[in-house]
Amino acid sequence: MISRRNIRVKVMQTLYALETMEQGTVKPGTATSLLNEKLDQTSQIFTYLLYCLTQVAQYAEIDAQTRASKHLPSAADLQVNTKIAGNEFIFQIINDKGFQVNLEQWKLKHLPEPDLMRKLYNTLTATDIYQLYIKDPARTKTSEKEIMEYLYKEILSKNELFIQHMEDNFLHWGDDAEMMDLLVANYMHKPHLFNFLQLISREKLEYARELLLTVLDKKEYCLELIKPKLQNWDPERIAAVDMLLMEMGVCEFLYFPTIPTKVTINEYIDLAKAYSTPQSGQFVNGILDNILKDLDQANLIKKVDRTKK
Repeated sequence: MISRRNIRVKVMQTLYALETMEQGTVKPGTATSLLNEKLDQTSQIFTYLLYCLTQVAQYAEIDAQTRASKHLPSAADLQVNTKIAGNEFIFQIINDKGFQVNLEQWKLKHLPEPDLMRKLYNTLTATDIYQLYIKDPARTKTSEKEIMEYLYKEILSKNELFIQHMEDNFLHWGDDAEMMDLLVANYMHKPHLFNFLQLISREKLEYARELLLTVLDKKEYCLELIKPKLQNWDPERIAAVDMLLMEMGVCEFLYFPTIPTKVTINEYIDLAKAYSTPQSGQFVNGILDNILKDLDQANLIKKVDRTKK
């Protein structure tokens, strides 16, 4: 469910955090502990996004009660449609034990701002899509899913106040936002397949930890391969993120036999473009490509077909 690209970002962030820490504060287990925290952030954001979906949908009941309790309620105030509050996907989320565990563990229930939930709900109810939804008294799996997808894609994801809210509460929201679109879409498609307590598969979790520990263990060797390729570049002046990405790339070349070298290069080019300087993609591409040629000539690249493993 969580992609290898997302895993690589978390490993890169962990390595960067370790490099900025004072030497005495880095102890055995610090690296994996930091990585687990960063991986947990992805689970936190996903859990919270679904919680916000439930809060906006269930605001229909709050709206109905508020309007009905007016001193002189109008006919419209007494006939607020609360269909969306009973959406089957809302109950699927709320009744998931893993979801509830995450809410409590990370204390996410206090984060939603009532005024923001109200604004998001009002934005939703003003749309033609919502009006068509509530006019149909029937509940079908298709219509129930479509309105929730619409709520996420067109209301939450495009609302500047909500995006700011996510940025304020989750430091690395920008890193995970794209991944969240995919995760939420997958959840809407097959909610019964999701395990909120293990959003990262064991295979990818093992990959994340192995990549992190391998880069730390093989750092000196990686630098021996990288520095000769820098030519007139001063290693001390190269962006720290570029160096980390190249070290990660070299480790994937040498120690991850099931990952094709072309995939590795393309992934780290994209990460360099996204997280470093405008020239970093081309720079990382050139260095990794040169190193790969040398490793190939020395017959040090040993790749296997994952399907034949």
